[in-house]
Amino acid sequence: MKIFLSTEHARHYPRNFLVNGVQKPNPETPERAEALLTAALAAGHEAVEPPADMGLGSIAAVHTPEYLSFLERIFERWQRIEGASPEVVPNIHPNGRRGGYPDSAVGQAGYHMADTACPISQGTWPAAVASAQAAVAATREVLNGTGAAYALCRPPGHHAFADTAGGFCYLNNSAIAAQELRAGHGRVAILDIDLHHGNGTQGIFYGRGDVLTVSLHADPARFYPFFWGHAHERGEGAGLGYNFNLPLARGTGDDGFLQALEHALRRIRAFSPGALVVALGLDAHKDDPLAGLALSTAGFEVIGAAIAGLGVPSVLVQEGGYLTEALGANLAAFLRGFEAART
Repeated sequence: MKIFLSTEHARHYPRNFLVNGVQKPNPETPERAEALLTAALAAGHEAVEPPADMGLGSIAAVHTPEYLSFLERIFERWQRIEGASPEVVPNIHPNGRRGGYPDSAVGQAGYHMADTACPISQGTWPAAVASAQAAVAATREVLNGTGAAYALCRPPGHHAFADTAGGFCYLNNSAIAAQELRAGHGRVAILDIDLHHGNGTQGIFYGRGDVLTVSLHADPARFYPFFWGHAHERGEGAGLGYNFNLPLARGTGDDGFLQALEHALRRIRAFSPGALVVALGLDAHKDDPLAGLALSTAGFEVIGAAIAGLGVPSVLVQEGGYLTEALGANLAAFLRGFEAART
């Protein structure tokens, strides 16, 4: 399988984020992408650098121009604030977003950044664009007739809404891939198996019936992102019935996850999509530092095979999964199961 990864990802290297009000080292580092790439290459997959400049058209099809302008310029503007932090981290958030749009960099940061886990540094914008372009390149590979391709996206994307960053995410790579797939398919499904609910992806497609969004994740009643990902969230308007959440109890292991996955796959089959985006989080592993679910490495192989059983063209988009000794092995196991079920 072709693995699309831009070397530009390393320009984004956030140093800290807030956990329970405490500043801690950010786990979303360049080293996690390197570990994943090393494992993929060792398993015999082919690395491909996306084209240097694919433009912003595919990104702008999902994100608002106001938000893209903010992301591109906010670090430079932030540096002009006397005594400001080295990275852009908001200290104010609107209580609802129906008020005015501030001119202030501080106000705009609060408006466009949902939490304190998405700091913006000098290299964040080019890295986020390159990450999204990896997803676009993998998607075009599939549109051109390849059965599947893997976008090793970093930074990840599924917590990013059309105009909001959050949870280590800035541009929603999975949503961008799904929208790109719509050029060749009337219906597209997104299956998110990350530890955390893909709230940004859900938000982008919540009112649409042409993209089915399905997510398996730790129950948000006591887990990030808290406000989204509950079972009663089914979509709205034209999208009512096209959003399907399967929240799982903390500590759920292989058996429970696979049972829920069968429900997810049944819903996708009923939708009969022409193509699939898999938001591939590996942070549901039992040793992941964000500790929510308890999948095994062997479990990822079974999951990969089950998803490939849908038999539709698929774009695999990397989401979470943080540095542990098992991280690379988890990716290799998923790809092994996925590839074996396709042959």
